[in-house]
Amino acid sequence: MTVKEIRSILKKGEEPAIEFKSSFNNEVLESLVAFANTNGGSVITGISNERKVIGVSINVESIQNWLNEIKNKTTPGIIPEVELVAIASKQIVVFSIQEFPIKPVALKGKYYKRVASSNHLLTTSEVVNMHLQSFNTSWDYHTNNQFSIGDISFEKVQQAIDRLNRAEGHITEDPLSFLNKCDLVRDGLITNAAYLLFKKEDSVLTTIELGRFQTEIVIKDTARTKADILTQIEQVNDFVRKHINKEIIITGDAQNIQKWQYPLEAIREIVMNMIVHRDYRSASDSIVKVFNNKIEFYNPGRLPENITIEDLLTNNYKSTPRNKLIADICKILGLIEKYGSGIRRIVDCFKAENLPMPVFQNISDGFMVTITGMAMEGVGKDVGKGVGKDVGKGLRGSLALVFQAIQFNPELTIPEIAEITHYTRRTVERSLSRLKDANLIVRVGGRKEGKWKVFTPLK
Repeated sequence: MTVKEIRSILKKGEEPAIEFKSSFNNEVLESLVAFANTNGGSVITGISNERKVIGVSINVESIQNWLNEIKNKTTPGIIPEVELVAIASKQIVVFSIQEFPIKPVALKGKYYKRVASSNHLLTTSEVVNMHLQSFNTSWDYHTNNQFSIGDISFEKVQQAIDRLNRAEGHITEDPLSFLNKCDLVRDGLITNAAYLLFKKEDSVLTTIELGRFQTEIVIKDTARTKADILTQIEQVNDFVRKHINKEIIITGDAQNIQKWQYPLEAIREIVMNMIVHRDYRSASDSIVKVFNNKIEFYNPGRLPENITIEDLLTNNYKSTPRNKLIADICKILGLIEKYGSGIRRIVDCFKAENLPMPVFQNISDGFMVTITGMAMEGVGKDVGKGVGKDVGKGLRGSLALVFQAIQFNPELTIPEIAEITHYTRRTVERSLSRLKDANLIVRVGGRKEGKWKVFTPLK
């Protein structure tokens, strides 16, 4: 650096890649390690906190001793470039380090990163992620000695192959050869991805807690899945569909229109992201909470540090899958269309339905998506005043589900309808009474031997 450059830096003050120190001390080493773990930077010694040039006392051996100390106290050992600059008869020393290719670098067993203009101690999870990223890999790619080929269900692998063949029709490998070809098995050892995708038995590693909440503390229904993640995609979607409302629009045509409380395509995308990008090293579980007017999807694993919520919403980011191998397999299977496009599709779905935008949040050690759907509280005021006036107004809530159930099976009894729709017997009876008043259904025959007759409204 020239004197002119240093004076310019002093006017601007400390920046993400510039640090001032009054003398050579342990904080200089900490900053150099933080720079090496981030994007590189320089530590200028001989500058006071007030950005005044105070200089440092050095002799012929000082620089070499400092370099030896830096090398001996860091792992792997780093050696910065050193410049001596004289300003107003005072000597300042500039230590510069580039981003280190194999990260993270430690200072006496501690790891630091540069955030804005300060150094932050890395968490264990961040240390692991930084190391994996240095080798352009991810946790799920690595083999795991805790599991063996015997823990894999070849039947599930074959189902994946069959799915691929239905779409492309050219895979001839047996399940084990397929696993080897896709890097899911290497040298006879299974990867973390192979276990999570095709495990034979349920395990706590993939636990997802599911709940239908009447209020924040009153739970109407719960479920838990510990299955392989491909199975979980359908299980979670089924649970959500079971507990959200569906409106049946009576059009007078042979087939009525069904409108869900939330766009199902968006829900599926959220569930996919939750399962594929989950941090499976975390002891926390994924949680889905379905309320009357919102759904919360919580997942262990925060957004990458280089991606903000604003980046998500503006699609101004580069996709960095936490589980690269799992994401790749899901893309091959057609479960993921394109890396980095999922959030945009979710937002577009809610815009198309004129629904409130989803809320994306980093919470604690994870990430949460909250969606709000259309209100479906009962049926319109005009139901019951005549079939002709009701055409196109739609059935909602319990009326829609009860009507759909008896459309599908006219021989259902009231207790059976209650079991299918998950409503109380009293709610079912009240819904049936209102449907009768609207001339949409009639009971033919006795209570035990009879059946329902469903009428299609006229235009």
